Amino acid sequence: MTTRRDTIVVVSVGARTPLGFDAASSAAAVRAGISAIQDHPYMIDRFGERMKVTRDIGVDVNLVGPDRAVEIAVSPAREALRPLTTSMQSAVVSLILSTGEARPGQPEGFAAQVNTKLRNRLTQHVVLDGGGSIAGGHAGGLLAIYHACKTLRDGKAKFCLAGAVDTYLEPETLEWLDENEQLHSEGNIYGFCPGEAAGFCLLTMLSTARAHDLQPLLEIVGISTASEENRIKTETVVLGEGLGAAFHLLFQDAPVDPVDRIICDMNGERYRGNEYGFAVLRNPGRFRDAADFETPADCWGDVGAASGPLFVSLVAEAEVRSYQHGPLSLIWASSENGARAVTLLGGPRRSA
Repeated sequence: MTTRRDTIVVVSVGARTPLGFDAASSAAAVRAGISAIQDHPYMIDRFGERMKVTRDIGVDVNLVGPDRAVEIAVSPAREALRPLTTSMQSAVVSLILSTGEARPGQPEGFAAQVNTKLRNRLTQHVVLDGGGSIAGGHAGGLLAIYHACKTLRDGKAKFCLAGAVDTYLEPETLEWLDENEQLHSEGNIYGFCPGEAAGFCLLTMLSTARAHDLQPLLEIVGISTASEENRIKTETVVLGEGLGAAFHLLFQDAPVDPVDRIICDMNGERYRGNEYGFAVLRNPGRFRDAADFETPADCWGDVGAASGPLFVSLVAEAEVRSYQHGPLSLIWASSENGARAVTLLGGPRRSA
């Protein structure tokens, strides 16, 4: 658990999803249970039906590759940076970005290309120094927040913009998902609906936020990572060891109060549900109601690496608009490469 001396806070968030072009509209749509799932304009699955996807209708369907990812990422990154661009013209920010894992449909060095292009688009608004990029998969956005927290605690930056962008809508990627029997359809109810989105969080130390009159939205109460050996799309059986270990590490230094709200990247694949069930059993008594979890992929589709920062934005919006379930929220995500990341968030009252 962070102490008051080294508390890290979220002072701003940004989101762009198939449900909305900013954090407020995206969160409102998820809260209302609105679904953006639709038929792809032209991609056909192995059952002869149009693929079920979610997509950003504000981006040209013909824009592909790193340029598409950057186009999705620019506005939420600017949204998250707004407190600095409106009050601190000379603010220096470290950008830590994640994309999805390497996969068919992405050119070699995809994450690095997106990182470079995004930085070029943002430099007119803020001074960027340090950071980097990873191809982290579903857990990638939370891994970016993890690295941002370490950067802040090590004194290497005063402000960190941590986030992720992901898009599954490359035709080659969709065909690969279909071949792996991961696409949701009437013929495959345990698949998922691929989407695209971006989410960002502006992080700093509580002392820095106070010095610059920035109002914290949330406190990073704790964050942990782990790895799962029994991975999806293998012959092994998942027993929740990786996610369970991440939970255990998080709870070792966390408040004794049970978690009030759970948001996760479950997307319809049985593997993820089984993993979570075993992970909860490995950590008894830490959840107010472990069965009461939220799966935003039902609304905005599977948005891969962007999931974690977008979950942060959901909690932040709930705090701002006073419909948050309780003081502690747990968010988690699992990558196909075995990476697991978990974050415990507290409301701004904890940092008062």
